[in-house]
This record gives sequence, C-alpha cells and structure tokens, in this order.
Amino acid sequence: MAAAAAAAAPGALGTLQAGRARLVAACCARLGPGWRLSGSWTVPRVDPAIWARGWTHAPGGAAWRRGYSSEVKTEDELRVRYLEEENRGADLKERVKMNSSEVGPFVSKIRAVINEIANLPVPTIAAMDGLALGGGLELALACDIRVAASSAKMGLVETKLAIIPGGGGTQRLPRAIGMSLAKELIFSARVLDGQAAKAVGLISHVLEQNQEGDAAYRKALDLAREFLPQGPVAMRVAKLAINQGMEVDLVTGLAIEEACYAQTIPTKDRLEGLLAFKEKRTPRYKGE
Repeated sequence: MAAAAAAAAPGALGTLQAGRARLVAACCARLGPGWRLSGSWTVPRVDPAIWARGWTHAPGGAAWRRGYSSEVKTEDELRVRYLEEENRGADLKERVKMNSSEVGPFVSKIRAVINEIANLPVPTIAAMDGLALGGGLELALACDIRVAASSAKMGLVETKLAIIPGGGGTQRLPRAIGMSLAKELIFSARVLDGQAAKAVGLISHVLEQNQEGDAAYRKALDLAREFLPQGPVAMRVAKLAINQGMEVDLVTGLAIEEACYAQTIPTKDRLEGLLAFKEKRTPRYKGE
C-alpha cells in the first residue's frame, strides 16, 4: 500500500492508515491560534495546565517522523499522512538482529508514539478491515473508538514470542474489556474476529466486509462525519474529561469535568451555539 497524504481542511477528515487498520481523525473546524508538538501537530491552545499531562513527553527523531506526521501550511489546515506499509507493525526479522540493549529503547519509542496518538486532542477512530495483531491492536486501543469488519483478525499475541505487549496493551486492554477477559486473551495469545471482538466489547461496531475490503473504514468515516459539526473546543475538552476522569475516583472525576466545562464558558463557540439555537439555524463554529 503506497504512502499518501490527505489534507483536512475545516470540517474535513484526515486519515492515518496502517496496513488494513486505519486511524480516522475528525478535525473539527478551524484550528485557531495554536502551538506545535514535535513539529508534527498544531493544536488549539487550551490552558497549558489542563493539557500538560498529555503532551509533556513528545517523542522526536526519525522514528517519530516515520511513524506519523503532519504538515501544517496554515492554521486552518491540518495535513495527516498515512503510515507507510513497512511501519504497520513490528518487523520481527529486524528484531532478531537487535542487540538486547537495543530492544528496550526501540519498544519505548513505539510506546511513546502510541501514547501520542492516545492523547491527540481530536476524536480518533480505528478501522480494522484486516489484521491488527500485537502492536497493530495496541495502536487501535489507543484510539477513542474501534470498528472492524467481521472478517478482521485482532489480538495481543506477544506471549507466543515469550514477550508481553509493550505498546500499552497490558494497560489499555483491561480498561477496554475488563481485567479477567484481558488476562485470558493475553495469556492465550488468542486472535479474535470482528464478531468475537464485538461480543467482548473490544470494538463498538462490526460490519460485514464489502467487495472493496473497506467496510470498517467507511463506518469510521460515517462516525467521524457525525462528530464534525460539534464545537471543536467542546470536543477536545470532553475527550480530556473522559480520559482523565476514568483514571480517578468519582469525586476527582467530577472536579475534572468542572474544570473542563470552565474551558468552554468564555469561548465564542458557546455563544454561537446559543445564538444558532435561538435563530433555529446550524451553528458556525470556529474553534474559538
């Protein structure tokens, strides 16, 4: 699969593709005044104290740029590149040649990239139309929503190689489907198809595969189009409130929600939403 680039203008879609698993990012409206991370993403400015935990350790170097990148020509345009075919997962032949001292730093870079994807301040959807094994599933687990074709195959199969998932799989899979089931799948290195993955709650939607082989991808685009009309700032802080709130007790989570809600109060978008409701028209959000 050749590498390609997709431009996401205001209200458009960008995709990050890894083999037959794709990441769909809903880029809502204009980005507005922003700041840049690792030369790769420009994101709207939200209170740095709110975003610090998500963006402090941004990976750099050639490995990061190979993994995924973007070119921002203006603050109104976000360019998202496909993952190249050779970057869709771990190359085991390459791994065999590595010295033991090289393996740890290599896996750390993979984990850092996946963490960056998990912390992207836009909704992300993993569309699995083929294989998502090991690191491929870990990448999907870092997304907000996962959809798959019934014929797709996915699993954390690392224990077959006498290692464990190292890209966040031991942490994100239990949070997605529960500890007991996650242990069973990791201990057995079991591979699930789309129907089985839906049954255990690993994915949100399962589709019969179409002739083009992109049923999950099309579903992901449909979902992203549902997200796009919403207020950009609200989408970002909603994701932040959910992600951080799930890691703490309810009282602390409610405090996080309150702090995130406060970020939306002074925005022009909030006033535009109220005015559009009053005038019975579609709101024109600018991410401000």
